[in-house]
Amino acid sequence: MSRLEAKKSSLCKSEPLTSERVRATLCVLKGIITSCYGPSGRLKQLHNGLGGYVCTTSQSSALLGNLSVTHPILKILTTSIQNHVSCFSDCGLFTAILCCNLIENIQRIGLTPTTVIKLNKQLLSLCTNYLKSQACGCRISVDFSSTQILLCLVRSILTSKPACMLTRKEVDHISALILKAFLLTIPENSEDRIILGKSIIVPLKGQRVIDSTVLPGILIEISEVQLMKILPIKKSSALRVALFHVSLSGDLSDTGEGTVVVSYGVSLENAILDQLLNLGRQLVSDHVDLVLCQKVIHPSLKQFLSRHHVIAIDRVGVTLMEPLTKVTGTHPIGSLGSISPSSYGSVKDLCSAKFGSKHFFHLIPHETTICSLLLCNRSDTAWDELKLTCQTALHVLQLTIKEPWVLLGGGCTETHLAAYIRHKTHNEPESILKDNGCTQMELQLIAEAFCSALESLAGSLEHDGGEILIDMKYGHFWSIQADSLSVVNWPDLLSQCGCGLYNSQEELSWSFLRSTHHPFAPQTCLPHEAVGSVSRLTVDCLTAKLSGLQVAVETANLILDLSYVIEDKN
Repeated sequence: MSRLEAKKSSLCKSEPLTSERVRATLCVLKGIITSCYGPSGRLKQLHNGLGGYVCTTSQSSALLGNLSVTHPILKILTTSIQNHVSCFSDCGLFTAILCCNLIENIQRIGLTPTTVIKLNKQLLSLCTNYLKSQACGCRISVDFSSTQILLCLVRSILTSKPACMLTRKEVDHISALILKAFLLTIPENSEDRIILGKSIIVPLKGQRVIDSTVLPGILIEISEVQLMKILPIKKSSALRVALFHVSLSGDLSDTGEGTVVVSYGVSLENAILDQLLNLGRQLVSDHVDLVLCQKVIHPSLKQFLSRHHVIAIDRVGVTLMEPLTKVTGTHPIGSLGSISPSSYGSVKDLCSAKFGSKHFFHLIPHETTICSLLLCNRSDTAWDELKLTCQTALHVLQLTIKEPWVLLGGGCTETHLAAYIRHKTHNEPESILKDNGCTQMELQLIAEAFCSALESLAGSLEHDGGEILIDMKYGHFWSIQADSLSVVNWPDLLSQCGCGLYNSQEELSWSFLRSTHHPFAPQTCLPHEAVGSVSRLTVDCLTAKLSGLQVAVETANLILDLSYVIEDKN
């Protein structure tokens, strides 16, 4: 078929970052993301102009997932952030803001992309080596024999998501539940490798947050009518379980696209029903106590099983199949033929439970590595945000097992790191350059742009017009209200730094964040007694933040190195 119109030439644009439209678009995206950052971040509502689902959030995963961008540079940036979040769940906004800040600051310098990329890589290496070193002044080890730091980590994640609409008491309650759910997924007896279980989040909307709870095993929602029809099982030993992922409804939906040949005079429906009843007879003769089916069970088979005191639960859904396999130790059955005895599993006990207006079957396993987090919130919007936040917290706790360290939060790591880089580049420039062809002047320019990007990121936590200070001993982040600038005696005005580790009663001196001051070496080697004396620290996951730092710098380098954007308009 011939083309209706002539093929258009590709549109080629050189030096895309010099375009005023591109800069303005990047600035708008940065403004949207920056305004969401931190506990007092502003919420965003994303919806289609024609109607439909409305998403209210301040989380990067929900924000970028619902935000439609068309320009190639924005697509590079948002895709990089989404890839990071899909792997680490946390620090998405941190990564996005830092990347935008780096691009914005370096554009003002006017150095060649090759020089910028070389020095950015050197500074990134300097940051990661310091954050992984024993001398790091903003890294805390996680002691798994105590819940203090782990609770601080979960609490920090929850408080940074204002759309969850939680009070302080509710934050403490949900934090404890998340930590309990995580600990239940760790096997008691493990050898060389630890294989974690799974926490299943069960929705219960319209209830008080404080009604949320954690139960070992799996909750399967059923109707009250279904519950009334099922006879209770009284058995001293374990309950034998059969799990089906094939439909037991008697339909032919699973036969594929092939042709079904039926002999004359044979009723297909009766033949299939006979096969289902034969299956039921085998389950009864094998002393199965509980039949679970991902799809639908035929009413006649249900009735047959019920008469023989076998509980049958259908429509459990594909989501629960993997957890059910782990909890029961079954091999999911995919045919209506003869069943191997090795396919069966067992559970320790089975009971019914009611939470709010919902009824559940509670499967209690022999060994608990699967648990159900029954999550309540007052509205659908707040529940959706809370669910996403709980998933993030559970994932971050898993990452902390691999690397048992956290970084000080509340902007303190960023300002401390900026002070460290300034000191190193000012006093030991030769160790950073190492014959890479760059001059000390170029290093100073790039280092200042890098440090300014980190400090601007910390400053993004302030959304109410207040001022940011740093202390000249630890390099930590301190904020004051906008109407308090006339006060001269800082200790009377300041209470705690951003992470909550230090208070203003120590012998400290302060400087405004973006003011000019002589580079200083922030105190390193965090004292253990200081950490142990603080019960409510703000901390971040080391693994997620290191990845975010690397993704931000590498994405900024990629965008700054773009010479042409070629678009096919056909």
